[in-house]
Amino acid sequence: MSALTLYRHPLSGHSHRAELMLSLLGLEANIIDVDLKAGEHKQPEFLKKNAFGQVPVLQDGDIVIADSNAILVYLASQYDAEGGWLPTDLVEAAEVQQFLSIAAGPVANGPAAARLVNVFGAALDQQRAIDISNGLFSILEKRLTEKEWLVGDRATIADIANYTYIAHAPEGDISLVAYPAISDWLERVESLPGFIAMTSTPVGLMAG
Repeated sequence: MSALTLYRHPLSGHSHRAELMLSLLGLEANIIDVDLKAGEHKQPEFLKKNAFGQVPVLQDGDIVIADSNAILVYLASQYDAEGGWLPTDLVEAAEVQQFLSIAAGPVANGPAAARLVNVFGAALDQQRAIDISNGLFSILEKRLTEKEWLVGDRATIADIANYTYIAHAPEGDISLVAYPAISDWLERVESLPGFIAMTSTPVGLMAG
């Protein structure tokens, strides 16, 4: 049995980041689904793993890592022998950190939030989330017109942190039609050896 265990929800983009990174690194892990609807993530047993009561959580032997971006950093640092997923160059490392912050900020408040409304019925301002998304996508579109990857000349955890919610933005009623460079970038991520997709939900622009 693998020493790695990932506690996740199959429709959580944050969980998918961690699961995708495990797959890209060729790592086997025990996948345990957490029943968010039943409030399993707020029960004492799970709160011992993450006091914030959120998925995903990665357990590696006695080590427990919560937060999807922290999990990406840990996996890249611990298991990527080539050191490409988390660059050691100071400038590129800083740029990766910038995009981890973007994933936790505009992506979380934009496409992730808009999707939460349609997929989970969250009581959020969807129009505000859509506006944040389009503002972000306009910036990323320009960057990805000039570069194949968000940082440097190869895929890094910056790409993995931002991929899932942008790829699933149509589930939150956000069209990607006006952003061909972003669409090309999504396809590049999906072409990476070991890529696994998150299940699509037939809501928003994906309905019907």
